[in-house]
Amino acid sequence: MDAALRAAPHGLAFALRPERHSYGLIQETGEFVANVPSAREAWATDYCGVASGRKVDKFKRTGLTAGPADAVRPPILLECPLNLECRVRHTQALGSHTLFLAEIVAVQASADLLDAKGRFALEKAGLLAYAHGHYYELGRQLGHFGFSVKKRQPRKARG
Repeated sequence: MDAALRAAPHGLAFALRPERHSYGLIQETGEFVANVPSAREAWATDYCGVASGRKVDKFKRTGLTAGPADAVRPPILLECPLNLECRVRHTQALGSHTLFLAEIVAVQASADLLDAKGRFALEKAGLLAYAHGHYYELGRQLGHFGFSVKKRQPRKARG
């Protein structure tokens, strides 16, 4: 592993209300898995967001399958193309929510979405995103970091 990666672990941050069932589970274990769904899991994702695990067996209701994580106790979801296994490193109360800052300690990705060099092919994954009350499918690349300020190469004169 590259020394820079060891020095600066990859992280994930999210805010959660203490009333949520998952809040207590994360506080108890200090671990969680961010299961990143594709558009195929949109219905199950939405259902899991509105139904409480205190009252319903979400695995039974949605047909999602729990699988073993590599580095943490909570399970991954086998249907999700990307699973980020995390350990909480810090929490910060923010009024109605608590901010969780976590280190990503392991990553599991669907093998069919890895290229020959092991790069995750985000553009093929059809990952699900949620913004302003709506779900979206990710995929189309718009540019790369710094493309808006990249110096243009002078055109060669035709001779």
